[in-house]
Amino acid sequence: MSADAAAATGASLPPPGEAMVRRSSGEQAALYIRRLIFDGRLRQGDRVPQDEIARTLGVSRIPVREALLSLEREGWVTIRPHRGAFIGSLDEAAVRDHYALYGLVYGFAAQRAAERRTPETADRLGAVCDRLDGEDDPAVVARLNREFDGLIMKTASSPRLRAVLRAMVGIVPGNFFALVPGAVEVERAGSRTVLEAIAAGDGKAAASAYADMLQRQGDLVADLFKSRGLFTGRAADEADPAEH
Repeated sequence: MSADAAAATGASLPPPGEAMVRRSSGEQAALYIRRLIFDGRLRQGDRVPQDEIARTLGVSRIPVREALLSLEREGWVTIRPHRGAFIGSLDEAAVRDHYALYGLVYGFAAQRAAERRTPETADRLGAVCDRLDGEDDPAVVARLNREFDGLIMKTASSPRLRAVLRAMVGIVPGNFFALVPGAVEVERAGSRTVLEAIAAGDGKAAASAYADMLQRQGDLVADLFKSRGLFTGRAADEADPAEH
């Protein structure tokens, strides 16, 4: 085990944050492990301390194993039979693709919202944008973002879209707008452009505006991950076994 992995075990593990409230045990564990990676407590090639994570979260090892399976699908970890789970090598292209896919899904919703809008739709979206213009508190911005997206999804009136979004998981472990520099400004400008397209009934422009906003947010996340060294180093399969 590397020095970094050893430092992440025992009492050094931080307590879970408020973002884990109202999540399933598996979701809590996945978010917590993402946070350990994001904060540099676990690095590429480190073994994931499953027992310590379970004790810290007050859960059995079963939710932790569920979380690891999910994180393996997302590219955060590599599971090696009979040896454990190790932090993998994140792919910058995959991170950017993640936000491009979000843009396509929300863009489709915005297009449908433009087609099915009512006068009240533009008024309510406009009110959210007006509040965003004067707001810098990341917690409030996150709440307004959810309200804006929720209004668009409600207007789009597509249960299938909601099912697709439930299958997608955020990769920034915490309040996106608190952790990603520049994200608030991108959200303000992008939401306003989406609003204008929906109010004009221009579905294609609304879809394009949403895709552009999410692409710019993805660029910010990729830059942040790069600055934290999350895209560098060797993958677990290539690391020296002595480091584990």
